Amino acid sequence: MPADPSLDRLANATLLVPFESYEAPPWLLDGLADGIAGVCLFHNNIRGPEQVAELTAVLAAAADDPLVSLDEEGGDVTRIGQRQGSDYPGNAALGAVDDPVLTRAVHTALGAELRALGCTLDLAPAVDVNTAADNPVIGTRSFGADAALVARHAGAAVTGLQDAGVAACAKHFPGHGATRQDSHTELPTVDADLDLLHRRELLPFRAAVGAGVRTILTAHLRLPAYGQEGPATLAPRILTGLLREEMGFTGVVISDALEMTGVSADIGIPEAAVRALAAGCDLLCLGRYTYADTIAAVRAAIVDAVRDGRLDGERLEQAAARTADLRAWTSGRPVPPRPDGIGLEVARRAVRVAGDLPPLRDPVVTEIDAPPGMAVGDVPWGLAPWFPGTERVDPATARPGDVLARASGRDLVLVVRDAHRFAEARALVTAVCAARPDTVVVEMGLPEWRPECRAHVSTYGAARVNGQSAAELLGSIGATSVL
Repeated sequence: MPADPSLDRLANATLLVPFESYEAPPWLLDGLADGIAGVCLFHNNIRGPEQVAELTAVLAAAADDPLVSLDEEGGDVTRIGQRQGSDYPGNAALGAVDDPVLTRAVHTALGAELRALGCTLDLAPAVDVNTAADNPVIGTRSFGADAALVARHAGAAVTGLQDAGVAACAKHFPGHGATRQDSHTELPTVDADLDLLHRRELLPFRAAVGAGVRTILTAHLRLPAYGQEGPATLAPRILTGLLREEMGFTGVVISDALEMTGVSADIGIPEAAVRALAAGCDLLCLGRYTYADTIAAVRAAIVDAVRDGRLDGERLEQAAARTADLRAWTSGRPVPPRPDGIGLEVARRAVRVAGDLPPLRDPVVTEIDAPPGMAVGDVPWGLAPWFPGTERVDPATARPGDVLARASGRDLVLVVRDAHRFAEARALVTAVCAARPDTVVVEMGLPEWRPECRAHVSTYGAARVNGQSAAELLGSIGATSVL
């Protein structure tokens, strides 16, 4: 059957594509000219502010208002802070402070920075209610475990980003916070009845819709309460019935990355793309490692599905129209001024201390390593920038005696990240604290576990500003009252 340029262009209008370099390759520029909706930037596209601004200018010149998106949540999940850590403290710290006005201001500042770099769509905020303490993929990305708290900050974050002219994206619909599996590697299940889902998971998304969020990103997870065995991304009852018809969302529905195991492991990315569009997605995020050949295969699969009658042509036209409206919304919006230092201000307010924190003189700082989640990637964390000589140890091989010997005659600080999730880290910290009860422990993840120690410091995140706030506390104050 001969090619149909108009159908190819409609298919392109549903694609949010990655690429592999600091410069836009020719195939991408040609694709944008042929109607590809936009790009998603990852760590491998970002070297520094000047390079990003030059890149996005080239992308913008290739087509009329292409979407330039990225996962910039602030906190642990950062693209613009990949090399040094984020200047924004992240959602858990914002939830700990619990000042929605400040949350809005932080996201306006973040949006202003993104807009100045040429980015128009931020795949944030995460509005999942993190009720599973051992959740491997959400954690500090969430504002908290209370649905009402998450809802009020969801609305504030959406408003802040969009005040800055950046389209916000509430994720991961219908809520990834109650899972104990990572949809990057498997298909998780949210085991909750309909009443609980509406009271908990869906409440923040209703707040985001009420705040006028332009986009919502789906989750690759199973919801038995809706009689659904496959991922929500491919479920018309979830995306069309629940999100569109029941909740009244009229913006763009974006799929989470289609290369993830939770959605495409058994059917492949092109077939997942067709099913996601049929279910109600308008814009397909293809993932970090899906490049030209696979993108061509996805486009061909969409076109073939329309020709075969598996995908309704009107559904494809509807998706393309919605992405066009989103691109038009982002066009030409002014960049507001960006306040300096607001991220550090929030990080300082978020720090909590349990116990008595003594004045520390020349402390020995030892970081207990923890694997990064797939959404986080290899982003620097810890206190090493402020404490020269800091050592990082592997909890699987480190011996308590070696840690203690290194700190002989000096104050000792142990730094952990989500220690509640890693038994070997807890065992090492417990052994060291038993021998040195005066140890200070700094938790840079969620403070779900506290060892017996003199003082326990919680930063509610591992961004650079979270680390700086802890370093200032350890280096500049004396006795601190219990919070």
